[in-house]
Amino acid sequence: MSLEVRTISDAELPDWLRALATGFLREPDISAEEVEARRAAADLDRAQGAFDAGYCVGTYRSFPQLLTVVGGASLPANAVSDVTVSPTHRRRGLLSRMIDTDLAQAKERGDVVSTLIAAEYPIYGRYGFGPATWITEWEVDVARAGLDTRWSGPCDGGRVDLVDGADVRKLGPELHERLRAAQHGVVSRNERWWRRATGDIRIPSQPWTEPYYAVHRSPEGGGRIDGLLAYTADDRWEAKRAHCRASVLGMIAVTPEAERALWHFLLSVDWITTVESGYRAPDDLLPLLLPDPRAARITTHADLLWVRILDVPRALEARTYPVPGSLVLDVHDTAGLAGGRFRLDASPEGSSCTPTTGPADLTLAIGDLAALYLGDESAVRLASLGRVTEERGGAAVLADTLLRTSRRPWCPDVF
Repeated sequence: MSLEVRTISDAELPDWLRALATGFLREPDISAEEVEARRAAADLDRAQGAFDAGYCVGTYRSFPQLLTVVGGASLPANAVSDVTVSPTHRRRGLLSRMIDTDLAQAKERGDVVSTLIAAEYPIYGRYGFGPATWITEWEVDVARAGLDTRWSGPCDGGRVDLVDGADVRKLGPELHERLRAAQHGVVSRNERWWRRATGDIRIPSQPWTEPYYAVHRSPEGGGRIDGLLAYTADDRWEAKRAHCRASVLGMIAVTPEAERALWHFLLSVDWITTVESGYRAPDDLLPLLLPDPRAARITTHADLLWVRILDVPRALEARTYPVPGSLVLDVHDTAGLAGGRFRLDASPEGSSCTPTTGPADLTLAIGDLAALYLGDESAVRLASLGRVTEERGGAAVLADTLLRTSRRPWCPDVF
């Protein structure tokens, strides 16, 4: 029987979840409770499966998302997740069939971009995705950091309070929307995200540990919440000395004061000798908040959010630009979804991007345009690698002037 790729039915969800667990090297015994928990959030119209003789051997799903771009605008995005192919069925084009179908449907829906978190780097460039944000994780040696750990509250006159999960479900969404309006690379979170993140919804296969939650209240605006921190801590002692480690699950801070206060609070918790920062932007303030920045040792530095542009004019017109400038981009897209030659006329007051037959200034693949899009990558660097062709002298420098940003993009979520 030939391999079949199609949208799954409700009855096929248990088999699909079993294939998903197998692909991610998780326990493949899927309980009825697990199926019901997953079914509550499943949009089966956007879940595909690859089948061989009735058995699911590949999984793929997408869901609606909003992506914040440079300048604060939100773009409708097709978020891709749960992509697996069973080890018995690799190299048979199953992923290509599923992703080609999904991207074509996203394009037809009017999504401007598609997004994903790549488990493996080499796969998704073939489909026009490019790494658009990166993350860094630090491990902080508290004793070496040099902070005064006699915590007496934030130096900005605000306060830090411990709260519970119910408080986070009330306070978190509005705070996250403030972050999303200001930080390019951030993606939207729905109500279910907050319920899962605070243990209100639990997935049987994912053991839950209740974290600590702390909020920063500004001295202005009636104690407005400007920051939220979620962390866990272990309880390890040796020879009557504490060696406890705090692990940050997530931090949202919409002001530098809130960010400073929450880090100082965590680094001042009694018995904590090591702090794991969780995934932060590569230019995060954390190391430079410490009297000795060398106390923050990098443990992870990697790509995170990958973007696939589906509509070049809408994508380039949605973001902002710091200076006036014009570029003609010859964009190659082997999938035929978004390629062409486009003239970008940009200025701080607005921009237009239209098809043109004029001579190109830069020639590049759609995935490389995605890597440049949120301001993280350099056209000059890509030109040095041979991935961008400069057809007019100085065009790569101009592209960097227009596209790069003073702070790096950051996506705090894995999906």
